[in-house]
Amino acid sequence: MAQDACYISLLGLAEYFRTSNPPNIKKAIQCLQALFTFQPPTKVEARTHFQMGQMLMAYTKNIDLARNHLEKAWTLSENLVSFDDVSSTLSENGATSFGKAILRKAVELSVNNVYWHCRLLLQLSQIHATDKDYNAASELLSVGADSADECGATYLKVLFLLSRAMILMIERKTSDVLNLLNNAGSIIDNSIANSHQKEYLKVFFLVLQVCYYLALGQVKTVKPSLKQLQMSIQTIMAPNWPSDEVIFGQNPLEMFMWLPKEQLYVLVYLVTVSHSMMSGYMDKAQKYTEKALTQIENLKDTEYNPILSTFKIILLEHIVMCRLIMGNRELAITEIAIARDVCLALPNRSLLKRHSAQLHCLLGLYSMSITLFDSAEKQFLTCISEAAEGDLKLFAHLNLAIIYLRTKRETELKAILDGVSTENSASYNSQALMGAFYYVQGLNSFHKSSFHEAKNLKMANQEDLNRLTSCSLVLLSHVFLSIGNSKESMNMVTPAMQLASKIPDINVQLWGSAILKDLHRMSKDVNREKEAYANHVKYSENLIADQKKSVTMPQHTLINWLSGEPPMTGEQLVTIPHQPSTSGVIVHAAQQQQYLQNF
Repeated sequence: MAQDACYISLLGLAEYFRTSNPPNIKKAIQCLQALFTFQPPTKVEARTHFQMGQMLMAYTKNIDLARNHLEKAWTLSENLVSFDDVSSTLSENGATSFGKAILRKAVELSVNNVYWHCRLLLQLSQIHATDKDYNAASELLSVGADSADECGATYLKVLFLLSRAMILMIERKTSDVLNLLNNAGSIIDNSIANSHQKEYLKVFFLVLQVCYYLALGQVKTVKPSLKQLQMSIQTIMAPNWPSDEVIFGQNPLEMFMWLPKEQLYVLVYLVTVSHSMMSGYMDKAQKYTEKALTQIENLKDTEYNPILSTFKIILLEHIVMCRLIMGNRELAITEIAIARDVCLALPNRSLLKRHSAQLHCLLGLYSMSITLFDSAEKQFLTCISEAAEGDLKLFAHLNLAIIYLRTKRETELKAILDGVSTENSASYNSQALMGAFYYVQGLNSFHKSSFHEAKNLKMANQEDLNRLTSCSLVLLSHVFLSIGNSKESMNMVTPAMQLASKIPDINVQLWGSAILKDLHRMSKDVNREKEAYANHVKYSENLIADQKKSVTMPQHTLINWLSGEPPMTGEQLVTIPHQPSTSGVIVHAAQQQQYLQNF
């Protein structure tokens, strides 16, 4: 009893020093170290080593000592039920080589305990996914699905199937993804008895289905799935819906969930923003972004989770592109700086590693929008060198092609267009990106005065890609104007301006108003010519005024960042508190944030 009192006193004292303001980590560790002098039981000793390892990881740079304590904790707790705490902490804190070895051994040891076996398979697959070893991650999730199936755990089986579909989506194995989604969807509809668990799985399934269609650029095809997803999340968020603990806390094989409902709510906003952006509805994208960011801030006030920062950075990436399309460069560069802050706020810089290429791409788009083509080129080239996935590289290449077109660098332009055509035209699946490629080809033909070739521009309205359609229409209008066909030019520019106004896209409006001015002059319609000219002046003055503001912003100097960590530019960095993870009752099976690359 006296020993127990000593343990409790020292642990309480350690926690007191850890939670002091500022934390006194040295004294906290000394208290934990003192506990070993009482030769505590194995479980207490293992737990103490584990706490010391966590504390050293969270508050110091002494990674080797932290790892040493975690290794001791693992060695002592191998035969204890709760050894998962140690392996998860190792994997989360970057000791992936050692963490993988531990988890592989743990998977073997747990083969007769389905709960631990599946939980550890999820953890190990997560590490492989983080390391971009998607084949290994996929194989482990397949093993998990088989294990769940063998013991009749249908809910858990579907969770593994959907997690595997997410990994295959990252790999662009579209036919395999479709087969898995169809299989999982059939099981959800016909074999899940618990209505609450069924709704959660349906949300997971629909998120993946929506992402699948968006990755293919099929914004019209995806609408029914997106509407169904929005209805499902409203059902889950209703006041009378049971808590996650009630739904998933009864059967050990059902203590797994993808994401808690509050985070799912943010995620549904996020995919809605992505859809609005691709459809060309910037006002809607802004509205849903603001709601999602408000929800994230509310969640941070209660309990911070790193995935919220991932959601926030992706939302900011979308909203920056909206601002640029609408001509708000001042807001765009401000929000790029906020995105930088979010990336720098996490202690291990994991977000910066994953989103550095995207930041460079956004800076390239910003530089391009204010005609700083040298800076834009450097940013896009940096993005291409850092980007891990094909979508972003192709997007950066196409913008680089427009820069080379504008600066009359025909050799570099031809190299990009030939490369994109060879690598992607036969195999790439995204209608949006390939539509953009055809647009750049048409733009190139127009600049070379190959007007009849430019008329062969492929349109984008089959999938309601409104912005791409408006750009294509205004280009075709200019082509017809150049060859003296004023009637066809007017037939093209009128819907282009209507779409551009709906988006709204100030650059298409600027271009279209110039064409309308010339068309009305040709038809000797003086009043309409004056109106078009006045609109052209208005759009031009708005862009010039906004550009003058943006280039004087301190954040504007970010365009000079090309390597290392992005510099601070005079604003206050907001830090995110680091909270070492603990194993709760419910396993959030897929804090697998890589699926978000599909945006």
